[in-house]
Amino acid sequence: MTQGIPQQESAAMAGVALTRDNIQSVLEQSLEAPIVLSFFAPSHPDSVAMNTRLAQVIKGRGVLATVNCETEMEIASYFRIQALPTVLVISQGQPVDGFAGDKTDAELDAMLSQHLPQAWKQVLLQAKQTLADGQGADALALLKSIEMDAAAIGAEWTLLMAEAEIAQGELSSAELRLAAVGLADQDAHYHSLKAKLALAREAADTPEVRELQSRFANESDNQALRIELARALAQAKREEEALELLFDVLQRDLGAEGGEVKQAFMGILTAMGQGSSIANGFRRKLYSLLY
Repeated sequence: MTQGIPQQESAAMAGVALTRDNIQSVLEQSLEAPIVLSFFAPSHPDSVAMNTRLAQVIKGRGVLATVNCETEMEIASYFRIQALPTVLVISQGQPVDGFAGDKTDAELDAMLSQHLPQAWKQVLLQAKQTLADGQGADALALLKSIEMDAAAIGAEWTLLMAEAEIAQGELSSAELRLAAVGLADQDAHYHSLKAKLALAREAADTPEVRELQSRFANESDNQALRIELARALAQAKREEEALELLFDVLQRDLGAEGGEVKQAFMGILTAMGQGSSIANGFRRKLYSLLY
């Protein structure tokens, strides 16, 4: 069952190898959070495969400690292991759950999820640290990867998304997210983000943008001026407004100004990158016109 798995990869997926030398320090970790013990023997392929499957199911949610019953017979005897594979969940130094024999990956996940934190919690913590390190784009990508769990996470996900969007200059998206936060969840983090958003809005309202907006209000048919205003808005991190301004023309005439409107539109999309939800939304709008 495990034939074909490179030895180095198999070892990397096996977790911590429990021995008489480190058993105390490893089990002490169960005082803080549950750990998983997997008892195996190299001569028992199914038990070796269980180590790999457990590592894939746990995915960093907790500590996986493997026990080679052929070399650590004393540990196997202490835990009264009579069949392989055997898996135990240890909390506060004592077994609280486990099984002997085989289980499907879904059954493994169901059992372990009763004791280990949800996978999204680790991603959420990573996103928080990434934001603290000033890496807004990476934080946004991490948060989007757990969007399916947003309902379970609650307002914390929404607030972190808004914070990452503000960091990336996606102010309109951040404003919509904050507007959706209920009164009960409008905590100190929420009010801090509202203040950050207001400051970002103020910083984006540059004299150049105001001057161009004033001129455009009187010359709304001047497509060259529209392009200039759109580029100034994009430079001020107001990309959504810039794209709306240009798309308003493109949906009527894709070849407006000899293609310059489309070129400006595509230039802003390219600068925003593939990770921007706003850019991706406008890409889809453009494709709907093209095809």
